[in-house]
Amino acid sequence: MPVRKSESGQVGRGKGVGLGLAVGSAIAFGGSGVAAKPLIEAGLDPLHVVWLRVAGAALVMLPLAVRHRALLRARPALLAGFGLLGVAGVQAFYFASISRIPVGVALLVEYLAPALVLGWVRFVQRRPVTRAAAVGVVLAVGGLVCVVEVWAGLSFDALGLLLALGAACCQVGYFVLADQGSGSGERAPDPLGVIAFGLLVGAAVLTVVARPWTMDWTVLAGTADMNGTAVAAPLLLAWIVLVATVVAYVTGVVSVRRLSPQVAGVVACLEAVIATVLAWFLLGEHLSAPQIIGGAVVLAGAFIAQSSAPAKVSAEPVAGGGPERELSARGNLA
Repeated sequence: MPVRKSESGQVGRGKGVGLGLAVGSAIAFGGSGVAAKPLIEAGLDPLHVVWLRVAGAALVMLPLAVRHRALLRARPALLAGFGLLGVAGVQAFYFASISRIPVGVALLVEYLAPALVLGWVRFVQRRPVTRAAAVGVVLAVGGLVCVVEVWAGLSFDALGLLLALGAACCQVGYFVLADQGSGSGERAPDPLGVIAFGLLVGAAVLTVVARPWTMDWTVLAGTADMNGTAVAAPLLLAWIVLVATVVAYVTGVVSVRRLSPQVAGVVACLEAVIATVLAWFLLGEHLSAPQIIGGAVVLAGAFIAQSSAPAKVSAEPVAGGGPERELSARGNLA
């Protein structure tokens, strides 16, 4: 009996650490758009900012990639998928969207990811979902209607909204792939190695797409305007690379391993709140009362949908509070 208590205490501490890491990841990811938007408005193309973010983080993580080079032979598909979806796809779509619509709105659209993963389970895998999951999807979509103010004739840029939806699709892959191998014990791929190679793959893909040799590098030598305050561009870039990318990805992936995609995805809902609040105070991007209410409904729907995610190995209907290891999607990273 004492052994069981000890094991239970260790599991509890592990989950506590995982929860703290998930919250830290949400905070780190939440600050990316606020730091990136002034650089975009200063003259940098959104794709160039994404490339700087991913390439800089890849350079920081390069020693870890060398250390875990055996992953190239052991899990090439995982590394490629994580780099394409969880790194390049999410960041490119998100940064492109915030160049056209407010940061908070872009993230709230991104939080349709739980609805997307449940749609995939229901219509692609042809597995049943619970009524609670369906309610979560309806709430998320209904909240989004308020956020974009459909009654005003879609007051936000339609392309910007589609780009944010693209980020949501890629975000589904982020959490699913981040959990790969979590139940394999010692054979599980090292999360730091997965992140390092994911960033390298993402940087390689973005180099071809963004063509950084056409970038206006002089912007990085000056300042960027943050709601009337001049901030050194290198400082904003350092925050994006070190905090909003390296710290965000490391804490995010490790938290998924310690918790589950389901639990970590729910905690990640904090990212939208953090990003919206930061954009309000630092960028002056104020949302109307209906948009705030709609945003709260989107997050509530995402929470319910995440909590009702389907089990990885089960033929039973989706049920909230099921097995710990469940397939889910995050609704950020960016």
